[in-house]
Amino acid sequence: MKSLKSYRRITVKIGSALLVDRTTGLKRDWLTSLAADIAVLANAGAEVLVVSSGAIALGRTILGLGKRALKLEESQAAAAVGQIALAGAWSDALGKDGLKSGQILLTLGDTEERRRYLNARATISTLLKMKAVPVINENDTVATSEIRYGDNDRLAARVATMMGADLLVLLSDIDGLYTAPPAKEPGAKFIPVVDRITPDIEAMAGAAASELSRGGMRTKLDAGKIANAAGTAMIITSGTRLSPLMAIERGERATFFKPSANPVKGYKTWIAGQLEPAGRLTVDTGAVGALKSGKSLLPAGVKLVSGNFSRGDTVAILSPEGREIARGLVAYDAADAVRIAGLKTAEIETVLGYEARSAMIHRDDLVVSVAGDQVLASE
Repeated sequence: MKSLKSYRRITVKIGSALLVDRTTGLKRDWLTSLAADIAVLANAGAEVLVVSSGAIALGRTILGLGKRALKLEESQAAAAVGQIALAGAWSDALGKDGLKSGQILLTLGDTEERRRYLNARATISTLLKMKAVPVINENDTVATSEIRYGDNDRLAARVATMMGADLLVLLSDIDGLYTAPPAKEPGAKFIPVVDRITPDIEAMAGAAASELSRGGMRTKLDAGKIANAAGTAMIITSGTRLSPLMAIERGERATFFKPSANPVKGYKTWIAGQLEPAGRLTVDTGAVGALKSGKSLLPAGVKLVSGNFSRGDTVAILSPEGREIARGLVAYDAADAVRIAGLKTAEIETVLGYEARSAMIHRDDLVVSVAGDQVLASE
């Protein structure tokens, strides 16, 4: 694992439990040490983006809401209070090391809708040009359970790929990936390097994480798939110690996930990173082979259509076994896709009553995933 100082642009994700104590509130000493780490990297020439959890956890502490489960509106009220305190804390901590900061609040739609994605990217790019550290979080005050990222691991991966970061660091309460959840299986073995996130690697992930966090190792591997596919390396390491980034520099335990040798770039990065496909198309084995060879998805190869999607939406493409093998922008609304699934190209016009596209998803709008490693469909 090479030095963090050798990376050009680094996205660092911080979990709630690292930043907020349920009883005393913000862990200021820890935040001060992390800000100092960021300053070291910035002074070495790296651009650092922060994806910071903690708004709800901090807000509920300030409001004295205790440990009970919160209603949606209570969580959003806690986020509103906590976000102000969190932004101020980041500004103060980074300011002590001579760094400016800017707050960015994102909703799922800000990165799933192309125009808003480009606007968010432009805003964050401008902050970086102005030598300010973007501090990013999900906009919990307005996001509902149906339209949210659900965890900041995937948000961090989406931000990293959106901004072309070459490294994503997930600071967690665990020091890396093990062959099984070590809390449940003491004999689990630590894995220092992951060449590719395969189904076998995914099977090692447990479910739940800490009490304050929404994600577990499974969401971290989901984040890794998004990041690695776009050419972004990823590190999972413990953030519970002071100066956690410099701990990586010292060679303390961490798992390094290698980036794809055939990364998705540009427009296809946006397609590959879509978190919530609007629908799913199950295809036959012939279509699987065609997609892997760089061809478009034709209606003839589609066996099952599910979801209520519109033309231009991102849909997942599933193998006959139900495993996702690709994502792409569909050329038909769901109702028409159902009508033409399994048909040859010459039969489409007769069924729909108008001259239509021959491809269900054109290869230019496809990103194909093979054994956990995403590659571009041929141009």
